[in-house]
Amino acid sequence: MTPPQSATARVNPSAADPTVSKIERPTPAGANAPGFGSDVIADALRSLDVPYIALTPGASYRGLHDSIVNYLGNSRPQMLLCLHEEAAVAIAQGYAKVTGKAMVTAVHSNVGLMHASMALFNAWCDRMPVVVLGATGPVDAVKRRPWIDWIHTARDQGALVREYTKWDDQPASPGAAREAIMRGNWIANTVPQGPVYINFDAELQEMKVSDPLPTIDPARYMPQVSTAAPPELVKQAAAMLKGAKQVLILAGRASRSEEAWNARVALAEALGARVLTDLKIGATFPTDHALYAGAPRAPTPEAVEGLKDVDVVLSLDWVDLAGALRHWGPSPSVKVIQVSLDHRIHNGWSMDHQALPAVDILLSADPDLVVPELVKEVGKSTKPHAVPSARKVAAKEPTGFTNEVIARELKSSSAIGR
Repeated sequence: MTPPQSATARVNPSAADPTVSKIERPTPAGANAPGFGSDVIADALRSLDVPYIALTPGASYRGLHDSIVNYLGNSRPQMLLCLHEEAAVAIAQGYAKVTGKAMVTAVHSNVGLMHASMALFNAWCDRMPVVVLGATGPVDAVKRRPWIDWIHTARDQGALVREYTKWDDQPASPGAAREAIMRGNWIANTVPQGPVYINFDAELQEMKVSDPLPTIDPARYMPQVSTAAPPELVKQAAAMLKGAKQVLILAGRASRSEEAWNARVALAEALGARVLTDLKIGATFPTDHALYAGAPRAPTPEAVEGLKDVDVVLSLDWVDLAGALRHWGPSPSVKVIQVSLDHRIHNGWSMDHQALPAVDILLSADPDLVVPELVKEVGKSTKPHAVPSARKVAAKEPTGFTNEVIARELKSSSAIGR
């Protein structure tokens, strides 16, 4: 039986799009063992199982570029050629927002890192995992070519972005380079997520590997980190929620896990709570749900219907909790429960951590792990909560460049809406 066209396209993309077969593909050198430091770096990148590396080519990492093409065959990761380093990092940030996982980028020397710095700061403020690889001219001065290698070498290149990355490193051997890549990927993907920077000496990349590195299992060096809240604090928070007249949930930074999404919906329904989201981050609650109250700049009763009786606010890693609480005064009359790990990466250079909020119960944990536990505890409550009135539906469909209009048009023009 001949498979349908869609199945054929999945098996052989060129059958659906003839232009795919015209793409030039490099022929791998066929080496089964890394011969240079850059081959070790390339091997480590492949162990991350990241499909792409967004980059703007630069001579400082010519060794790595060569290894990706000739040692890996430009596959896993495959290079995405970018015209500017800021665009390369921005692509990786977007990939992380969709997948929840870090993508790799490569930027040229100190000048490329300067170009990338704006996008790195954006990824930092967005708490998105990105692994940025950089390079420098030979650290050993006698190995530098006149002029060009000197202006592309910095004593502490990581200092350019250290205040808005979670971690940076400059390994000095192939073995240390492999470890740095695994550690960097692990740190970037661990909540609270963020970008990391790893700088490779040009000489290290072109160094011949005299002794093969021992084989390792990468998964053992990048263990999953899950940060849950103490059970007694979860019970205290649940008791406060169960005793509330009206709960407001501020659904902030969260994963794209369907299980976590459903848990947030279940918690809101168990409490009859109004839910607000933030346009600065990814979707965390269904916008067509009866309990959804929008994404206003300020969550006030005047701006959002149904908030007049709120006496408990539950923040699920809200980006600016202090700003959201301003309506209730400098010493908020409402009780506040904060579920977040963000305080673990606040520093003294950037003020992106916002004002210090008033909090009655802090659960220093991943909201995705806390919400299901709250659902279990709250589900035992027999106390009826105030049920907010249904949201008013506009007589006419909204117009203009709004999220609702964009979502409506995408839905109508895609397979989702058919």
